[in-house]
Amino acid sequence: MAISRNIAATYRGPGRVVSRLLTMGPREDRALAYLMGACALIFVAQLPRLAREAHLSGEDLNMLMGATLMAWIFIAPLMFYCIALLARVVARLFGGKGTGYGARLALFWALLASTPLLLLHGLVAGFIGPGIQLQLVGLLWCGCFVWFWVSGTLAQERAA
Repeated sequence: MAISRNIAATYRGPGRVVSRLLTMGPREDRALAYLMGACALIFVAQLPRLAREAHLSGEDLNMLMGATLMAWIFIAPLMFYCIALLARVVARLFGGKGTGYGARLALFWALLASTPLLLLHGLVAGFIGPGIQLQLVGLLWCGCFVWFWVSGTLAQERAA
């Protein structure tokens, strides 16, 4: 199934999608591609907000973009690998039967599947700015991300 169809299916049943991805076999390159794709989309989602900040404050847009690029493409993936490891350790303490790969896939897929909401968040931040609209979209993203991650984690912990 195409990634875009899997993302749409995740909004209907995140656990089923992660289970289906796990049946394709452990492929670390696929998990890394999901993570890097998500990080790249999150960087793109930040651009309208950065442009707004640069315009309003007079800062150099290139410096803001460079720092954001460094954070999302080089530092964030390392942090997400650490978060997946911690999630796997916690699940193991509670008797989970999943794998490290499954924990990484559940987290990375939750991040990638929630990026459409992050793109909307970036547009709201860039065009409307701070306010209740931005907070509502951020809360919606956070809720969906947690739902996707928990559902995917539960599915992979039961599957193994």
